[in-house]
Amino acid sequence: MSASQPAQRRIPAVRLSPDTETVRQDLGLIADLAGNWHGHGFNLIARPDHDGGGPLFLELNQTEETLKIDPIGSSIPNRGFAQQDIELFGLTYLQKISDSTTGGALHIEPGIWVTQPATTAPPESPPPGGQIIARMGTIPHGNSLLAQGSAILVPPLTNGTFDIKPVNTAPFGVGKPMPVGGTQGGFPAYDLANTTPAATNFRTPFGNIPAVPLPASIDTVPMQTVINDPTRLLQQAIKGQFIDKMVVLNIATVSSLDVTSGSVPVLDGAGGIENMPFLEPNADTALFFATFWIETIAGTGGHPDVLQLQYTQLVMLDFNGIHWPHVTVGTLRKQ
Repeated sequence: MSASQPAQRRIPAVRLSPDTETVRQDLGLIADLAGNWHGHGFNLIARPDHDGGGPLFLELNQTEETLKIDPIGSSIPNRGFAQQDIELFGLTYLQKISDSTTGGALHIEPGIWVTQPATTAPPESPPPGGQIIARMGTIPHGNSLLAQGSAILVPPLTNGTFDIKPVNTAPFGVGKPMPVGGTQGGFPAYDLANTTPAATNFRTPFGNIPAVPLPASIDTVPMQTVINDPTRLLQQAIKGQFIDKMVVLNIATVSSLDVTSGSVPVLDGAGGIENMPFLEPNADTALFFATFWIETIAGTGGHPDVLQLQYTQLVMLDFNGIHWPHVTVGTLRKQ
């Protein structure tokens, strides 16, 4: 090591938890994830329907969600061979989602968020002023994922708001580019105007007891629009709010997404998904990406600011030679 190079601080073998403020500083841009969150959203999943004899069943759920996120008190050392050691800092989470209409359980997921410094082996660097982050999650259906990406603090927003890009829910062939966001799926179940058995027998509420009909709209967003692009619910939720500060988290299991409009890179995107053997021929999970917005909403009428968490998440299920987008969105408030 030359005299001009600073000595690398050796990571101790014994790791003691520092004070709370130091933990927050170590977490950086994802520190505000810590806490208990509650809110609502929407879930769309096209799943296999072997028993029903159809090509798919389109399940549509208005959701209620709780998300508990706790900081990991000490650092997480990753020992280096090709380069010097690094330290990760992170949080554990437990996500629970239920159907807000029927009360039925939909999802439970334990996992971890971590931050990572820049590295030389492999060469990875965060965006200017940002961080490399990753999310690890375990899903009871038999999947485990690691999705990496970046966190950035965005500049002050014009008029305290922003436009959310549409997400795609339309199925498309394996090996084909993804349609642009907001495209309506071509199968009968995706068209609410289609009231033939070929459509209604293969989407919610068919099979529910009692069969509560789908609403005409959610938060004034027409139901067909919600099916085509659930992120319109997120856009509606921030209508009339003033966002003082916002951190954006983008993560994916791939480095870029191929869509009809071209390839969309995911900065520092990397990772993968493991599936139990049953899922591979039945509903293989091939791809994951998500965007989270940590929003500080300006208080009104003398009330304090509020922390709000919004997200859109797409999981690609593969069966019958088709990619079936499984999209979940949510708007949560820190309790």
